[in-house]
Amino acid sequence: MTDFPLLTTLWLVPLVGALVVLALPTGKSQLAKSVALGVSVVTLGIAVVLAFQFDPGGDRYQFVESHEWIPAFGTGYTLGVDGIALVLVVLTAVLVPILLLAGWNDTEDTTGSRGPRTYVALTLMVEAMVLVSFTALDVLLFYVFFEAMLIPMYFLIGGFGSMDRTQRSYAAVKFLLYNLFGGLIMLAAVIGLYVVTARNGAGTFDFREIVTAANNGGLGASPTVLNAIFLGFMFAFAVKAPLWPFHTWLPDAAVQSTPATAVLMMAVVDKVGTFAMLRYCLQLFPDSTRYFTPLIITLAVIGIVYGALLAIGQTDVMRLIAYTSISHFGFIILGIFALTSQGQAGSTLYMVNHGISTAALFLVAGFLVSRRGTRAIADYGGVQKVAPVLAGVFLVSGLATLSLPGLAPFISEFLVLIGTYSRYQVAAVVATSALVLAAIYVLWLYQRVMGGPITKGNEKIRDLVPREIVVLAPLVALLIILGVYPKPVLDVITPAVDHTLTTIHQEDPAPTMAGDK
Repeated sequence: MTDFPLLTTLWLVPLVGALVVLALPTGKSQLAKSVALGVSVVTLGIAVVLAFQFDPGGDRYQFVESHEWIPAFGTGYTLGVDGIALVLVVLTAVLVPILLLAGWNDTEDTTGSRGPRTYVALTLMVEAMVLVSFTALDVLLFYVFFEAMLIPMYFLIGGFGSMDRTQRSYAAVKFLLYNLFGGLIMLAAVIGLYVVTARNGAGTFDFREIVTAANNGGLGASPTVLNAIFLGFMFAFAVKAPLWPFHTWLPDAAVQSTPATAVLMMAVVDKVGTFAMLRYCLQLFPDSTRYFTPLIITLAVIGIVYGALLAIGQTDVMRLIAYTSISHFGFIILGIFALTSQGQAGSTLYMVNHGISTAALFLVAGFLVSRRGTRAIADYGGVQKVAPVLAGVFLVSGLATLSLPGLAPFISEFLVLIGTYSRYQVAAVVATSALVLAAIYVLWLYQRVMGGPITKGNEKIRDLVPREIVVLAPLVALLIILGVYPKPVLDVITPAVDHTLTTIHQEDPAPTMAGDK
């Protein structure tokens, strides 16, 4: 391993890039977008270096950087990645340049000369803060960036996207209030955790030290106190994820944003919530995790079915896709709290695959809506006859969303269900019903939008242009590659999952056969 601070460089590059973009002269929108795209590609290059240098069989946390930050509070600037964090870092680095290219023209006509410059700078800021969140090994450091990313996301939602400024502002405020409230509850929990660690000497926010103490019985707090702190963390992560019934901000925020911003939110930012459940909730509070698991499993299953049912009933194509994400996040959380190696490996892989499939489907739908000027499903029909390439990408992305075998989400969903069934059979069986519901909403959507005769007003819809093909081609390729050969990603994820289960003293249940006693 090199002593070069790769993780610090990883997040500083997009942050400095954002500041450079903002410093460019007004009116240099094309230059601003080009610089932002170049910065995001450099960030991707650093992430690729991390991926190639990471040793799945090596130390649990690698590329560790540790410096004093606020010694009086026992907090430090400590970064490091395990296999789970690494794949999410790479996902983020892959998606951001794609999203910048996808939203190349989103702000040209609606926000004036400062719009494009601000838009791409905010996107880079979000990327930087997400990358710190995935790599932080200090609880307070994580919390600071977990909350800070809300600010640029608020301005991305409220300042760009829907032409209806009232609805756009409403969605942004709703997003901010929900997540700030969750963050406020988490702040109380973070303070409570520090107080607990201070009982046994100097208080600390060092994640690794607290995990070691928690699993050796060294925290010395009562189960009631630890349960309350666990709920504070879990509530904030459930809002961010989002887990039913804390999900209601998501459809509005997704629909009122630009498609690229919506994907940034659902495919990247929201993954911080599920990642944090796996890292912080489970490892800091193993006993509380086991205590609350039945409740969380129940909420996850409700979210899976609820999101799928509401998707079927939508008349707005973008809102339909947003509701599918609620169902998918239910699967991710189900796998995490199944507390099995298959479930957690499947959940982590699902985070990656959901990011890719949602990006593909939401972006191609956004390209279609930008051509037709309406989100109403009833206004479409026969699009495959006038835009066959667009329709083909829409179909592949939709089939990935319903977890068709051979496409990336299938193996992750399969692992989640297998891992859940070994411990919670009823929950797994109920969750499986979402496979049928997904087939209904995806295939029915495709039939209404792409099939049938050409509806009036759709005759002049043009097919994908080269820029849009460049955006969608890598996403489709990844859906196919990871659907056929997910082994390289699972090889990175599995050791980290095994470490997590070992840390919380959890073993996979022994396999049983019908009739066993």
